[in-house]
Amino acid sequence: MVEAAFIFPGQGAQAIGMGKDLYENFPQAKEAFDKASAILKFDLKKLCFEGPQEELSLTKNSQCAILATSIAALRVFEASPIYANYTPKLSMGLSLGEYTALVAAGSISLDDALVLVRKRGEFMDEASRKNPGKMACVIGMDMKAVEELCKGFGCEIANLNCPGQVVVSGKTNNIELFASFAKEKGAKRVLMLDVSGPFHSSLMTSARDKLKEYIDNVRIDPPKIPFISNVDAKIQSDPAIIKENLIAQVNSKTLWEESVKLAAGSGIKTFVEIGPGQVLKGLLKKIDPSLEVKNVGTSQDIREPVTSSS
Repeated sequence: MVEAAFIFPGQGAQAIGMGKDLYENFPQAKEAFDKASAILKFDLKKLCFEGPQEELSLTKNSQCAILATSIAALRVFEASPIYANYTPKLSMGLSLGEYTALVAAGSISLDDALVLVRKRGEFMDEASRKNPGKMACVIGMDMKAVEELCKGFGCEIANLNCPGQVVVSGKTNNIELFASFAKEKGAKRVLMLDVSGPFHSSLMTSARDKLKEYIDNVRIDPPKIPFISNVDAKIQSDPAIIKENLIAQVNSKTLWEESVKLAAGSGIKTFVEIGPGQVLKGLLKKIDPSLEVKNVGTSQDIREPVTSSS
């Protein structure tokens, strides 16, 4: 038995066709997608399987689509023979992925998580229309230099994902100016992210405030699997603190690199990325190349030895 951390992707992992082969081949995936469509009152599986990409990438759609696809993959994985090889010791997710991680840990129901992320996406879309903005990934620039440049252009650090990579959020003009100056100040590259707003910044405060009303009324139980929060990179078991962190996460930076280091420092060397894409695998290999990362997102992953990056 391998002790592993189960990790779940966030927004940006969406792709047309995600989960389709799982739905067609495994009853557990069919049940998860059908349930999600019924709860959300629209054909989520059709959006995941057929698109169009523009609709799938809308924040209000992509968040619940990624959650549903990740849970479908998890349920298929749990019912497969290869699951017996793993003991889940930690559950964690990047941003949106925290909701999936809490479902996996038995802390929140899938029904409540789907409704919350749908509302979360809607509120973030509203805030983005009110405060149009962008996010940029700065590669190869000193953290302190990024912080100083942010102050000068009214931008904020949004994500600390892995060494040498800092994601910055801000109003559209500010981010564009920031990007041009960052290159002059020594950044190797500055990449504009394919997102619809300035997430994880103070420009999302209105979304946080609206989401709070919903999170306050949702039942969250102590996780059955230790859960690491993005906001403080700590293992959290108190439902009240978990709620506070989910609310704060909307307009606060995420500490993914620090969270992974906490997991690795506790002795976990195997991570299983469950859901669409392999974004987290790439980040983990930059954080610590010695970590083993396996992916569970397709029928092939379930039927054959799980893809390994080691």
